[in-house]
Amino acid sequence: MKKRLLSLLCVLVLTVSVIPAASALEGEAARAADTLSTLGLIDSTYNLDAPATRAQAAVLLVHLAGAEQAAAADNWLAGFRDVPASIAQEVNYAARQGWITGVTATAFRPDAALTANASVERMEEQVRKFRPRLAVLTDEAAARDLAVRIQDTDTKVLGGHAALMDAAVVPEADTVVTAVVGMVGLQPTLAALQAGKTLALANKETLVAGGAIVMEAARKRNLPILPVDSEHSAIFQCLQGCPERGALKKLVLTASGGPFFGRSRQELAGVTREQALRHPNWDMGAKITIDSATMMNKGLEVMEASWLFDLPEHRIEVVVHRESVIHSMVEYQDNAVVAQLGVPDMAVPIQYALTYPRRMPSPAGELDLCALGKLTFYPPDREAFPCLELCREALRRGGLVPAAANGANEQAVALFLEGKIGFLDIPRLVEAAMDRQDPGVVTLEAVLEADREARAFVAGAAH
Repeated sequence: MKKRLLSLLCVLVLTVSVIPAASALEGEAARAADTLSTLGLIDSTYNLDAPATRAQAAVLLVHLAGAEQAAAADNWLAGFRDVPASIAQEVNYAARQGWITGVTATAFRPDAALTANASVERMEEQVRKFRPRLAVLTDEAAARDLAVRIQDTDTKVLGGHAALMDAAVVPEADTVVTAVVGMVGLQPTLAALQAGKTLALANKETLVAGGAIVMEAARKRNLPILPVDSEHSAIFQCLQGCPERGALKKLVLTASGGPFFGRSRQELAGVTREQALRHPNWDMGAKITIDSATMMNKGLEVMEASWLFDLPEHRIEVVVHRESVIHSMVEYQDNAVVAQLGVPDMAVPIQYALTYPRRMPSPAGELDLCALGKLTFYPPDREAFPCLELCREALRRGGLVPAAANGANEQAVALFLEGKIGFLDIPRLVEAAMDRQDPGVVTLEAVLEADREARAFVAGAAH
């Protein structure tokens, strides 16, 4: 029986994969499509232009077996974590019957896209493990290298920033994780929303610079934006029990304080690149680590939280919490404070965004409160770390000023990492770029121009 079903499935999948677009259907192709539709094996959502994916093949197999009701009634909570929610029960049911297998116990195969900047070795490793349809490296030389390395696979490789748009709209994906660093994430994020994707957002600059247009795009299509940053994920989790909007009093974002906690402004004048990259708790990329050292990262998070949770900046507090165990808190009108705690491991917020509203076993370690001993809190030093207040000011001015602040910071951080400016030059240049920017009217074109002008100004001022 199994062999018969698999044989029939292969024939059907091969038939479907060569059917042209609906407007061009004719002859045998048209009759094949009509037959599959009549049998209930495909519907109007099936992409006739693309080859059938492994996930679609699993669904077809369930339909061929007449097991739709059995799959729908299966309440098994474990299963593949990379399968779209709309077909997860059918794919997991097929796996439990032994009809298909996954790459691992929890990974079926994304069937969609993976992106990175220039990490060729890591991307090759992930391509060979998950076999996505598309792999994108924004560094074009790295993309060419990857294409040679994986030419024995069926994964297509694209290079350049524009290719992120292709990755954001792949038809197989119902959720897009935006985790690129910087303004480069704005346009792919908008593309994903316009394509009807659920957004798991780890790119704070997208909302900092283009919050108005991003949130409007999500509202128009009634699409959720699930936060991945540990702080915003914590707030999102704490708000799950909020009975009504009016019950919310304020948000409390926690900050590690970075490597220079307790130092005066004078003591920060001569810090080096190497010193600034020594974060005490988190292993992050260079740009985010420098942002943490200047506390610009926390300022950007204030702006992101304002858009995500629709609150003005004066209702978003920041406290320095050196242990990085409380990831953020929510205070309600009755003065009750709800906090989300956990070890400093991004596996927790990433997984929660991908499995929401379900909670599943996590690779992150357990929090041992007794071993921890104590939790400490301090007010941020606004004189030593002015970037936090600059971000608040940018949010208050609104319009295109946040885009200018973010663009100026990205350029200034790059210059600092290159050894061309000092640590304290970063907030100085950000403030100067902000002062040059009129709020104006927020459109995608205006945001991109404000970003470009701020970067050009900082680059020119550094020479």
